[in-house]
Amino acid sequence: MSKKWGFDTKNMDTRVRPQDDFFRYTNGGWMKNNPIPASESRWGTFIKLRYNVDRQLRTIMNELLSRKRVVKGSPEQIIRDFYRSGIDMSRRNSLGIAPLAKYRKQIVKGATLKDLVRVFADFSHIGVEVPWVTMLDQDDKDSTKYVLCIGQGGLGLPDRDYYLKDDPESMRVRTAYTTYVEALYRFMGRSAQEARLQAKTHLEIETKLARISMRKEDLRDPHKTYHKLRITELQKLAPAVDWQPYLKRIGAGKLTSVIVNQPKFLEAASEMLTTIPLESWKQYIEWHLVNDYAGALTARFKRLSFSFYGKVLTGAKHMRPLWRRVLTTVNGGLGEVLGRIYVEKHFPPEAKKRMEELVDDLFAAYENRIAALDWMSPSTKRKAVQKLKALNRKIGYPDKWKSYHGLIIREDDYVGNIMRVTAYEHRRQMRKLGKPVDRGEWFMYPQTVNAYFSPNMNDIVFPAAILQPPFFSLDSDNAVNYGTIGAVIGHEITHGFDDQGSQFDAKGNLKSWWTPADRKRFEKRAEVLRKQFDQYKVADNVKVNGKLTLGENIADLGGAAIALDAYRLRAARDAKTDIAGFSPTQRFFLGFAVFECENVRPEFEKMQVLTDPHAPGTFRINGPASNLPEFYESFGVKSGDKLYRPPGSRAKIW
Repeated sequence: MSKKWGFDTKNMDTRVRPQDDFFRYTNGGWMKNNPIPASESRWGTFIKLRYNVDRQLRTIMNELLSRKRVVKGSPEQIIRDFYRSGIDMSRRNSLGIAPLAKYRKQIVKGATLKDLVRVFADFSHIGVEVPWVTMLDQDDKDSTKYVLCIGQGGLGLPDRDYYLKDDPESMRVRTAYTTYVEALYRFMGRSAQEARLQAKTHLEIETKLARISMRKEDLRDPHKTYHKLRITELQKLAPAVDWQPYLKRIGAGKLTSVIVNQPKFLEAASEMLTTIPLESWKQYIEWHLVNDYAGALTARFKRLSFSFYGKVLTGAKHMRPLWRRVLTTVNGGLGEVLGRIYVEKHFPPEAKKRMEELVDDLFAAYENRIAALDWMSPSTKRKAVQKLKALNRKIGYPDKWKSYHGLIIREDDYVGNIMRVTAYEHRRQMRKLGKPVDRGEWFMYPQTVNAYFSPNMNDIVFPAAILQPPFFSLDSDNAVNYGTIGAVIGHEITHGFDDQGSQFDAKGNLKSWWTPADRKRFEKRAEVLRKQFDQYKVADNVKVNGKLTLGENIADLGGAAIALDAYRLRAARDAKTDIAGFSPTQRFFLGFAVFECENVRPEFEKMQVLTDPHAPGTFRINGPASNLPEFYESFGVKSGDKLYRPPGSRAKIW
């Protein structure tokens, strides 16, 4: 990266015309010189930054490991000993599957359906939730209250379609999964014949669960996943479970109502509990217990798990080194403890101040943009601005850190540590029921290279770790900063106004604030974007799903457009000079393309388009660019160029 302006022209491939493939024009040189490491399924600026953050965290860990004494129960002790227990492979190998013995015995001892349901409830405390999942959330229609949600689950594959479709990719994955399920049963002590028969039964159960699961496209519709039921109604819907004792056992106490995200799934799952033999269910849940904890057991179990979830699904050739695997687990369980130390070392106050200025510019540009919309009525515009102004900004790290007082972490009990951390967080969540919503809470850790929008909180959140090169630098040219992190800020703001977020009002409630005519015009414009992304293909002609990716595509398009407006507001106060032959607007787009720069293995890319609401990186750059008039102007895009779209077919929403 150039120290002068924040973009390295050596990363470009100028043999590619920007009018034909702007993604490769900007990033092609980097892609050629940065092959994917064997342990990764993709490698790019985003993933590389995550790797660099991991190295920063490893330095913190090594410093803690070198200390002779730490106070028992202190943040330093719990993260140090958690990490130490994970990297002690000698002890993990010697223990084998024994750390799960208590839970496996509980399954075996179960003699009735009631016993099985108790297992379902108890296992939720340690993160093993089948065949449904329970979670705490804000009530979509009353964001001031917490509510318990019950939703579909129970699958070992990433999506229902892998079980139900017979296209080449689904068949490839399903065949490999069948082999893996059988192999894991063998690792659990079954004979070859037992493993084969139990794997067949296991796949039959999961396939039945897949058939009754809601499609991923429908999961994006908040109205389709909101069904508030009284406990008496829940009992009638799914009578195989005695729900009051179940809810008490998971720690939810006595409730009057819950949100059932997929009533048809729960109704059918209840019927399955009474028609599928108890022994089949017991084998199924034991498999899921071992599968969920396979990575924390022996090296042999981890290699088996990686052979499917790593190699088959993502195309990775080798496992990540032990330190990274363990760090990921520690980070996932005690992220705020580790994040507090990370922020002190790696997030200077001046970075937060500069980010606040950037965010101010984006909000000003967004408000101007709303005012200028030619398709929205004045009444809806007023409510859109009201929502925009109510949008809360969280930058860097939380104002108040979570406490882990009383959590017991041992340096010789990796699986037990994971279970105790998971159960501790489970209890924390359940204690929220009946209490006021904590609007200061974060759902990402400061050391996370990512950002998010929360529709119920009406929050945009930017953790410290993403606010560094190549996405943001105090020394970079403003055009590049606005193209990279500015577009990310705009992306998250736009999520509040995409096809999902736009259904929530300024207070975070699922409540329409649109006129019917405005909503129709919005949906007509969004349909242009859906059709555009439906045309994109990846390896083996697997198609991008324009409906599944619609929210992210709206956010990408809006984010780039608003960030460019914000940059121009800022540029009015800056010198308007060319750098390295690039105009300010061209430099903005170069910065925009950097964010998605990556090489991707075909296995991962196929899984991504089949399961992920984000489109592959090349389309997240070329797609929005091909709709923005400023891109056409600054790079001279004309009819006949590959990125050219006739004016009438260009998407413009926000």
